[in-house]
Amino acid sequence: MTTNPGPRLLGPAEVRQLAAELDLRPTKQRGQNFVIDANTVRRIVRESGITGDDVVVEVGPGLGSLTLALLEVAQRVIAIEVDPLLAERLPATIASYAPGQADGFEVVLADAMRIEAVPGPPPTALVANLPYNVSVPVLIHLLTLLPSLERGLVMVQAEVADRLAARPGSKTYGVPSVKAAWFADVRRAGAIGRNVFWPAPNVDSGLVAWTRTDPPRTTATREQVFAVVDAAFAQRRKQVRAALRGLAGSAEAATAALEQAGVDPTARGEVLDVDDFARIAEGLTEAGIAW
Repeated sequence: MTTNPGPRLLGPAEVRQLAAELDLRPTKQRGQNFVIDANTVRRIVRESGITGDDVVVEVGPGLGSLTLALLEVAQRVIAIEVDPLLAERLPATIASYAPGQADGFEVVLADAMRIEAVPGPPPTALVANLPYNVSVPVLIHLLTLLPSLERGLVMVQAEVADRLAARPGSKTYGVPSVKAAWFADVRRAGAIGRNVFWPAPNVDSGLVAWTRTDPPRTTATREQVFAVVDAAFAQRRKQVRAALRGLAGSAEAATAALEQAGVDPTARGEVLDVDDFARIAEGLTEAGIAW
């Protein structure tokens, strides 16, 4: 009985060689910082908790560093890449470095913020080194688009990682924290040094792990709840009744909706959790506001 050999992973020399072949100059605009350390990508895969049963979505695979590590474990990997040059080269890299796993890989040329479907069986996990300039909207879009996603781990800017995992009452708690909490239980899963990237970024990186949970039980839609969240944090220092005045039509209408939701009108958004925001959205709907 023969078994397929595992993938060979990319190191600094391989990453630079691939970049040279493509005449690739990483751009800040697309947040291109390529991981050059095999231990780091294996750590990301390990922390993600994926198994051989998982169908994994990866965003921004770049030259394939993390992709190859995912293929060591996952049943299938669908990589979403916006750069045509990188998307075109990736299948050849997989065929060369992971010939035994090539059948379980597919690349999709698309913008992850605008993609409307993912080919193949429903994905169960999201593992990615997300482009830092669009990490939160990409994460929220994919969690919305792909309800089959059960868990995942993403590498983002350290400051963003803190925000995504923040709890009510903390200084970093805000819009990303609440919106992520709508979909999942989110936690910090470690830090990543700058020296594992090429080129090295000028910011620190952090890992965020999440497990899908049921959204709040509410008659309000997710869009309505998120509109309340956006309004509540538009001016952080304002009491929530003042922050929601524009959405509700008046401070009095906002106060009435908040009282109906059992929320102190003088509270600030940073002390409210996702269930509070859902009840506020219900109260505003019952008050007859036009969303």
